[in-house]
Order: sequence, then structure tokens, then C-alpha cells
Amino acid sequence: MAPVSSGGNGLLADAWARIAERMRTEVGDVEYRTWLQQIVLGPVEEDEVTLLLPTRFLRDWVRTQYGDRLNTLWNQEIPAIRRVELQVMRPGERPAAPIAAEPSESAPVPEPAAAPVSDRASDMRSDLAVPLDPRFTFDTFVVGKPNEFAYACARRVAEKPSSVGFNPLFLYGGVGLGKTHLMHAIGAELMRNGGISVAYMSAEKFMYRFIAAIRSQSTVEFKDHLRSVDVLMIDDLQFLIGKDNTQEEFFHTFNALVDAGRQIVVSADKSPSDLSGLEDRLRTRLGCGMVADIHATTFELRISILEAKATASGVHVPGKVLEFLAHKITSNVRELEGALNRLIAHANLFGRPITLESTQDVLHDILKAHDRRVTIEEIQRKVAEHWNIRLTDMSSARRARAVARPRQVAMYLAKQLTSRSLPEIGRKFGNRDHTTVMHAVSRVQELMERDGAFAEDVELLRRMLES
Repeated sequence: MAPVSSGGNGLLADAWARIAERMRTEVGDVEYRTWLQQIVLGPVEEDEVTLLLPTRFLRDWVRTQYGDRLNTLWNQEIPAIRRVELQVMRPGERPAAPIAAEPSESAPVPEPAAAPVSDRASDMRSDLAVPLDPRFTFDTFVVGKPNEFAYACARRVAEKPSSVGFNPLFLYGGVGLGKTHLMHAIGAELMRNGGISVAYMSAEKFMYRFIAAIRSQSTVEFKDHLRSVDVLMIDDLQFLIGKDNTQEEFFHTFNALVDAGRQIVVSADKSPSDLSGLEDRLRTRLGCGMVADIHATTFELRISILEAKATASGVHVPGKVLEFLAHKITSNVRELEGALNRLIAHANLFGRPITLESTQDVLHDILKAHDRRVTIEEIQRKVAEHWNIRLTDMSSARRARAVARPRQVAMYLAKQLTSRSLPEIGRKFGNRDHTTVMHAVSRVQELMERDGAFAEDVELLRRMLES
């Protein structure tokens, strides 16, 4: 195939404009402006087109994330082009404006030219101000066995930053267990005491601010500001995995602050030793201070959290509903609190009391996400726990009322929640006859009609088992 003519600059510019617009459509305006807008069309030789970027970091990122796609699009536009080469611009090589797609009517206005250094530093200080959520304080953090150690460590740092053995403080645990809450609480306490400068940001924001500093040629101001604070808090550090350049910058910032006796607080979803993808030297430094994990919540802690939230709202939420939610939503405190907030909002909007029935209606989408098949063994175990009897009593010959009534409830729930036949259910309860199961179902139905408290217990068990 004949090589691309060096005289076809107009053809090449038009092709690049179409490719740029394709990329904008595919990745979205925000991602396009962040990574691709500064690409400049360079020389074309034989079957290779060169694209120029202002920094090595941008060049490496674009090559890794978009290189193959750019190669495909160029080949589709001009089949003679078989290879796209990405290079860093030489000093003075950047033209007045990059050749790129014209912004659509809905696209944001292009970024203005770089501001003077003094203005950039002022904007950076404002952008790195601590965006603390006033709801997240130590007073509103519900402490239980799964999080008491992390809470104690956070209090210690808030009271005495840079204490020996607590710098850095590394908090880790699953999503929605309270890491961000504790970090905001530390920041709020430090700022309340006054005289201490705090910078809090997510790892993602750290990366984007670093990239923006490179693009605006203000990396010196960025580094100087971060390294001048008394306390630096970085949330969700796992976001930096695979971002080698940003990891390196964070590593140097980390060293500069620790060497100067400043406090660092970091959170992640795993411990430092388990964050594969971070540089070894960074993992080692993160683990040299205090590492505190937050375990999954217990039923008792979830109840305490719900009770505290319900009390603060001023809306009466029945204990049965709180128990139901605590059994239902076990992995994520944010989802748990969100479910309660939805119930409270519904009650306030419509002026209706919160009941188990309304809870199931209002939260049907959340509950549906937790739907699963119920087994007879699980029913027996849950009922035995509820009435504090031994699991073996479900199949024993004991006829004492304290044992027989829960056994009947378990048979009733097995009939309601499973597709097993009466004889199959009977065999699971000590090889009892199917007529015994029929009698149990009938007896429980009668008691539920006569005794409201008993009916609530059975209904609560049913809803928890369905969750």
C-alpha cells in the first residue's frame, strides 16, 4: 500500500478531528478533557502517524489506556496508516492550540490559559481545603467490638498528632464500615482545637490534582502546599494501585511529612501487606506505624447504630423493625443507614407509622436484592436461636411447651417458605408423620389470630428468613 503523502496535511487534520470526536463520544467529555484534549497531531512518515503530548506521564497513560483504540481509529480513517506513535513534545514544540474535536453545544467551555503562579497557589490552597462532613464526628460514631480498636487509635491521633507508633495511622476494612467517618472525625477534632492545618482528600483526588498540577506547570506549588500541612489524610488508597507515577509522588510526600514530624492518616480496603500493586517501599512505609482494621459488624452493633440513628431522627421506629433491618442488611453500614433513612423519610412524607409491612413495601428493591432460597435447616436454626432452645430439640421427642411451640413455628415456616411436601418436612423434624406437620401449621395459624405479640414474632422470623 502506498505511503501517506506528506502533502496531505488537510486530509490528516480532518481525519484527526473525526478521530478526536469519536474518542470524545466513547470516553465522555470529562475523561476526554482530562487525558486526550492536549494531544497534538505530529508528523506522518510512511505508514506511521505521531501524536504529541506535553508530559511523559500523559504520554504513558494515553499509550496504556487508549493506544490500541487510537491505532484502530487511524487505520479506519486512513488504511495506509498502520501504526500510531506517542511522543513527548520538545520544549517550544507545542503549537498555539491542539488539533482536536470541536466542542459540542453541551460540552463545557475549554479550560482558560494557565494563571499566574500566585493565583494558582491560591486556587490550590482553596481546592485542598478540608471538605469535612459535619455529621461524621466521634460523638456520632457508634462503637462496638468490631471497630473499638480503630476508634481508639483515631481518638489518639486526634488528641496527639504524630505520636510515636501512630504515624502513619492506617485504617482498613470493607466498604461502609466507618473508615471515612473516623477520618472526618479526626479532621473535625483537630480543626476544632485550632492551630493545625489539615488536608483531606481521596486518593483519586490526589491523583487528579497531581495531574492538573503537571498540566498547569504548577507541580512545585502542589508539592509545597501538601508538604506544609500538619496532617495529611488520604482516603481509599487502593485507588493508586497501578498508577506508578502518582504512587511515586505520594511516596515522596509521605517521606517529607513523616521526616518533618507531621501526621499522616490513610485508609484502604485491605491491610498494607495485602495491597498488591503498591510499590514494596510504599507498603513498607505504610505498615511502619499503627495499622487498625475494622471488622464486619455484629448484630448487636447494627442494632446500636440503628437505634442511635432512629433516636436522632425523632421518628418512632419499632424495635421489631430495627431487628428486622439488622438481620436483613449485614455487610454494609451505609446501606443499613440508607434503608432506615428511607423509612423515616417515607413516614414523614405520608404521616404513616413505620411497621414491618410498610418496611417491606418501602424497601422492596433492597430486600429483593437479598432474596434467596430458604432451607428447613436454616429455619430450624433461626427459630431455635430466637426462642433460645437447642437445635437438637427440633427433632427430639420432648413435648414441653417451651420446646413444642418453637418446633411448631418451625414446621409452619417450613410449609410457608419452602416447596417441600408435608412428609418431607416431617422427616426433617425427627421422622414425624405428615399429620403432625398439618396440626402444627393449623395451631400456629390459630395462635397468630389470637395473640398479636406471637404473630409479630412469627412474622419477624419469616421476614428475616426471606432476607
